[in-house]
Amino acid sequence: MEISSYFQNATIDELKKGYIDEQDSYLCLLCGEQIEKGIIYPQDGTLYEAEKFMQRHIKDAHQSVFHYLLSLDKKMTGLTEHQTKLLELFYHGKSDEEVKKALAIGSASTIRHHRFALKEKERQARNFLAIMELMKEKDNHAPSFVPVHKTATMVDDRYNITEEEQESITAKYFKDGVLSKFPIKQKQKLIVLREISKYLEEQESYSEKELNQLLKTIYDDYVLIRRYLIEYGFLDRKADGSLYWLKK
Repeated sequence: MEISSYFQNATIDELKKGYIDEQDSYLCLLCGEQIEKGIIYPQDGTLYEAEKFMQRHIKDAHQSVFHYLLSLDKKMTGLTEHQTKLLELFYHGKSDEEVKKALAIGSASTIRHHRFALKEKERQARNFLAIMELMKEKDNHAPSFVPVHKTATMVDDRYNITEEEQESITAKYFKDGVLSKFPIKQKQKLIVLREISKYLEEQESYSEKELNQLLKTIYDDYVLIRRYLIEYGFLDRKADGSLYWLKK
């Protein structure tokens, strides 16, 4: 299962922790890092058992689960840019007066209004979650949708992809790991790029030459594939194009 699937299917408690407890390891929901159970991990003169080491990993690699979730695209969080800034200041324990100064807001009453609006959003989200859980118990015809990858740059109808569609399109365009042609339709394009991203190692960085060589084994027009992998949020790079890596 892809890390996006684990992330999308995680419970609220699992999302708050940032990792899930599997049989033999702990899995980071934010990047896919796995910490094997039953091993003592030394770091900076301290010995950690597996779960504590996972918590240390999240702090070192992601700052915190809160900051990671807040950094997701607004279509993944439903938050405006202004609400995101407010939540970060509230998270750091800033008083209403401090928030007012930091964001150049006119009055403390405006801050209270924003706090109330966020509480209303929380209440609505909780009710909606309950409605969806109850609906799923009765809806026997709902298709299985492919999770939107967390680094998606533009979430719209093209992401309305079922697992059946993904399998069908992948079988149509790929044979033995080679892409026969690059599709024109946006949804098919996304499915193809998702499949190609699986050939990239999550923990590895590539020089432009290395990446080109890898992509060339999949499709002749590797420049086109590289460009779309970046455009769709699968791949990131340095400004000078000297280094590329799979976004987490």
